[in-house]
Amino acid sequence: MTDVPITLAARGLERSRVTGLLQRYGVYGAVAALLVFNAVFTDHFLTVDNLRTQLVQVSPVVIVALGMALVIGTEGVDLSVGSTMALASALLPLYLGYGLAPALLLALFAGVVVGLVNGSLVALVGLQPIVATLALFVGGRGLALVIADGQLKQIQNRDLLGLGTDSLLGIPLVVLIAGVLAIVIAFLVQRTTFGRQLVAVGGNRAAAALAGLPVRRVLIGVYVLCGVLAALAGVLATARLTASDPSALGNLMELSAITAVVVGGTPLTGGSVRVLGTVTGALLMQLLHATLVTHNLHDSTAQMAQAAIILVAVYVARERRSR
Repeated sequence: MTDVPITLAARGLERSRVTGLLQRYGVYGAVAALLVFNAVFTDHFLTVDNLRTQLVQVSPVVIVALGMALVIGTEGVDLSVGSTMALASALLPLYLGYGLAPALLLALFAGVVVGLVNGSLVALVGLQPIVATLALFVGGRGLALVIADGQLKQIQNRDLLGLGTDSLLGIPLVVLIAGVLAIVIAFLVQRTTFGRQLVAVGGNRAAAALAGLPVRRVLIGVYVLCGVLAALAGVLATARLTASDPSALGNLMELSAITAVVVGGTPLTGGSVRVLGTVTGALLMQLLHATLVTHNLHDSTAQMAQAAIILVAVYVARERRSR
């Protein structure tokens, strides 16, 4: 009779180990599998031009996802990142006549303001993050359209366009910026007091407050960082597209960012931030979409495949947490 409980316990332990390995390393295995598949079955996949294109396309998603990972690490979410991108894009043409620096500062300041509003609603007013950020999800894009008068505006400033087209040592600037930001965010999370406080707040907000941690300041800071990163992604996307188009720029970016974070192993319940996993999750979604489209499958198929991956990632995270 005693063998049955022991066997069940052993099976439960083994299952827990498997789900733990899947959550921690599954995204890397999936990217490796897609790379091998494309190397064998996709023509010209391993060419420099194709790899460069894939990295350039995914870089804005990576930048936004890094900010989203910080927010989710506090058990929050930011639905306004796409609208923040659109708002930053709409503001750029207003001051480009004075040079890149003033226009860039204005665009990034818009991200600061969005982050302050979102963070204040969450930390000071006590609204649920999904409710607090929903307001600017709608209102932010509306404001962007008003600023741009609902029109697409071509960008002529060479310095701004260079951010989207120029390279350094053969690596596109937008890719370099995304890579540097990933390193900075990883350092912030793992090596700074703010990063430790962020994880503590996400793990147990009430306990963090009782321990004397500046919970409100951490929450506001996280949303400000997310807003600034989204605004920067909007600037870089505008430079790559050579036009400011608030009606389309950043559409569904919040979903892409959340997907990258969740697939990368950061739990929606907070208390952990996996930066490398987030970057890899964004690469996985980009590779999956490119693979399916290249092999003549409709975009809807790619979306369904992404949805399936999200469900698997959430299920694995839930199973691991329950054990």
